[in-house]
Amino acid sequence: MSMVDEPLYPMAVLIDELKNDDIQLRLNSIRRLSTIARALGEERTRKELIPFLSENNDDDDEVLLAMAEELGVFIPYVGGVEHAHVLLPPLETLCTVEETCVRDKAVESLCRIGSQMREGDLVDSFIPLVKRLAAGEWFTARVSACGLFHIAYPSAPDLLKTELRSIYSQLCQDDMPMVRRAAATNLGKFAATVEAANLKTDIMSVFEDLTQDDQDSVRLLAVEGCAALGKLLEPQDCVAHILPVIVNFSQDKSWRVRYMVANQLYELCEAVGPEPTRTDLVPAYVRLLRDNEAEVRIAAAGKVTKFCRILNPELAIQHILPCVKELSSDSSQHVRSALASVIMGMAPVLGKDATIEQLLPIFLSLLKDEFPDVRLNIISKLDQVNQVIGIDLLSQSLLPAIVELAEDRHWRVRLAIIEYIPLLASQLGVGFFDDKLGALCMQWLQDKVYSIRDAATNNLKRLAEEFGPEWAMQHIVPQVLDMVTNPHYLYRMTVLQAISLLAPVMGSEITCSKLLPVIVTASKDRVPNIKFNVAKVLQSMIPIVDQSVVEKTIRPSLVELSEDPDVDVRFFANQALQSIDNVMMSS
Repeated sequence: MSMVDEPLYPMAVLIDELKNDDIQLRLNSIRRLSTIARALGEERTRKELIPFLSENNDDDDEVLLAMAEELGVFIPYVGGVEHAHVLLPPLETLCTVEETCVRDKAVESLCRIGSQMREGDLVDSFIPLVKRLAAGEWFTARVSACGLFHIAYPSAPDLLKTELRSIYSQLCQDDMPMVRRAAATNLGKFAATVEAANLKTDIMSVFEDLTQDDQDSVRLLAVEGCAALGKLLEPQDCVAHILPVIVNFSQDKSWRVRYMVANQLYELCEAVGPEPTRTDLVPAYVRLLRDNEAEVRIAAAGKVTKFCRILNPELAIQHILPCVKELSSDSSQHVRSALASVIMGMAPVLGKDATIEQLLPIFLSLLKDEFPDVRLNIISKLDQVNQVIGIDLLSQSLLPAIVELAEDRHWRVRLAIIEYIPLLASQLGVGFFDDKLGALCMQWLQDKVYSIRDAATNNLKRLAEEFGPEWAMQHIVPQVLDMVTNPHYLYRMTVLQAISLLAPVMGSEITCSKLLPVIVTASKDRVPNIKFNVAKVLQSMIPIVDQSVVEKTIRPSLVELSEDPDVDVRFFANQALQSIDNVMMSS
């Protein structure tokens, strides 16, 4: 191809690839648009590439999605912000396609471009585009238009602003529920750009229409708008306009709407202030906690701590706690699970006395729940209660339940308890720990589930770090070493893992005198899995012990293992020997 034709080449390739039957080729071509644009230069990109893309009506959604995404970052390739308007036509076409994710991406790209455009260009190009989409015959265009108003509105002159508010109002009353849904979803963003005077008149009347829509899918999106609008309005306006809507919504006939209210309610408390919260929102929240739909109770229960933080403790004890007691014995396990995941956070809010009197019995009943997730959620947050009521009371009331859960039939519950043990140990102190929990930690080393045995070895290491090597020498090491003769090879492997984790904590002297002889003996085990794990442990001990011990004890054992009939044993033994040689060379 001659040099004269060179600039045409990328364009020709692009056209060929975009018309190819193979979707992957078309996709690759779209993803390389920026490279093609650089090759063509800014002017030819504006005059040839963008018009070509506007006409390219590929019917594959994946290709269109990639195109919508690429065009959003295309401003530098068309000559900067002053030429950004040339990118609008292809994106306008993409805003009308049937596939939702393509439209959403096109709207996102238009918002990105619009937010960088100059004010004059917005008025000349962007606002007419929004108006065209809003008047589109097909509902997809009108849905897309709703997401663009917050970009178009701030730059518009007063007359156009009035027109844009009027168009948005019409979209909120559109015949198609999908358009009304889009209008409800974007209302908060649009309202944030509208002047305060118009907010109270135009936007609030639109909002009231949406809250009375006959489709629950529109009403539930209006609930989200409540929180956004509540933050924009003055508290007194919020009480006048938003509060009655929320109270009505909390009794809506559709459970989906009530579910949204349960999720959003605590945000509204901040917007309306303490007095209306006490008189109107607390009763609404109590209704939701006692709702006849389990999904609504789950949403409300999950927000109970956040809601209580906004109230003063007396209100929480008087109104919310009775509901919490009811929820702790709810017929739905998912409601109890949602409550268990947040209830511990109520302890700091209610204070010590109320926690001891009111919350502790609820904790204990949830700890004995038959559903493992409920027990799990309580265990994982115990430290929040400990900070409020102190360790003495925690150990008296909750420890029996913890000991019981340590032998729970669900291994995930046992695992959660193990992970909580080091924290408990540091708070209970060494004496208390030895009496009550020491035996449990050894028992877990012989659990039937590998994850428990694995966690138990890590637990021993963390306890040795917490209480020191002397304590570990007395309470952990002898029991671990006794297990090395266990007839089952999996338990012997657990011992090897425990030794490799304990050795760095115990230090060189104890490792050489107590741990290393056990490992050397294990190297003569008849099971290959044990032998290659011995090689790994010996390798991990090289940095801990003296060089003389490495040469006198570790190397001979590894040499012996390197001649083992089993290929894996030989591999790990040779790897460990290599490690010794590397240490020798570096020293």
